[in-house]
Amino acid sequence: MSDNSSSKRSGFDRRAFMAGAGIALVPLTARAAVQDPTPAAAQDPALPVEVTLRVNGQDKRLRIDARTTVLDALREHIGLTGSKKGCDHGQCGACTVLVGDRRVVSCLTLALAAEGQEITTIEGLATGDHLHPMQQAFIDNDAFQCGYCTPGQIMSAVACVKEGHAGSDEDIREYMSGNICRCAAYPNIVAAVKQAASDIMKG
Repeated sequence: MSDNSSSKRSGFDRRAFMAGAGIALVPLTARAAVQDPTPAAAQDPALPVEVTLRVNGQDKRLRIDARTTVLDALREHIGLTGSKKGCDHGQCGACTVLVGDRRVVSCLTLALAAEGQEITTIEGLATGDHLHPMQQAFIDNDAFQCGYCTPGQIMSAVACVKEGHAGSDEDIREYMSGNICRCAAYPNIVAAVKQAASDIMKG
């Protein structure tokens, strides 16, 4: 027995139902074109893009690969080499800078993502010949040996204090744990943070 005969017996007309629902009226190929338009060709990320980074109070207009990190923009395009490239995987903290009031590992932060925000590097802490309290505290407490990690340690320490995490040795060690010192100057680093904390909070 045909489907049409069954439909007539039951009083249900499949053709009328499909037409009323508007399904059979649109060919499958047309529906696919409406639902899945061909996406626009993606721009080649290797093509240079214009970006303006505000670094230590100055605007720097750059033409860079869209995949350029803040660290590479600072070192290779702006000439600020204080931020160090250590692991290049965001694990050692040697490249730490401040973006806004937040510390970031600049080797994992795209320069494009930092556009429009204030970037502060180790070169931007001192005022003329007057060292920042944290820089002076690192000198006073001999809080470095080889010095490679020191710029990142100092930038992280400044943020640690401003975040309110310098109230105890335990807090300082915890909130500075993202910055590795392979020379193991950790006790001196803690002492430096404690010394600078009061001056920073007053300033």
